[in-house]
Amino acid sequence: MERRSIVKKMLASIAGISVLGFAKASPIQTADEKEVNNVTEYEDVPLFSGSTRLGNMIFVAGKGAHVEPFEIKAHTEIVLKELETELKKAGSSMEKVLKVNVYLNDIADYQGMNEVYKGRFGKKPPVRTTVAVAKGGVPGNSLVEMDCIAYV
Repeated sequence: MERRSIVKKMLASIAGISVLGFAKASPIQTADEKEVNNVTEYEDVPLFSGSTRLGNMIFVAGKGAHVEPFEIKAHTEIVLKELETELKKAGSSMEKVLKVNVYLNDIADYQGMNEVYKGRFGKKPPVRTTVAVAKGGVPGNSLVEMDCIAYV
């Protein structure tokens, strides 16, 4: 199914309007029905999940590259591989990504990040927002962090 029709159906469901006209919205799933993967704990308390699935939507947490070398192309490659791994674990793929958020430690790394990023999501790439983070940078000394929303 094409991303555009998935997004239309998702928006129609949220608004309670079918693509063809007014209709009752399908039942919304509750938090008890969501599936979480790779939960990170902090002092034995769940802190966040690597990904969450609700219905046919997958929400992948931000992935960073917390290793040397501190070079944008290497970090971007690591981050994209981590996103792909998380998507596969959740039953999705890079081609099914609808939205990506990219957080750069330095906007000067935009071109280098793009060189590695291009083509990684197939012939119909997702929408994307790219920002340079403010004072303090991306957590954990990563030069780039990315999160995404996909479908299964």
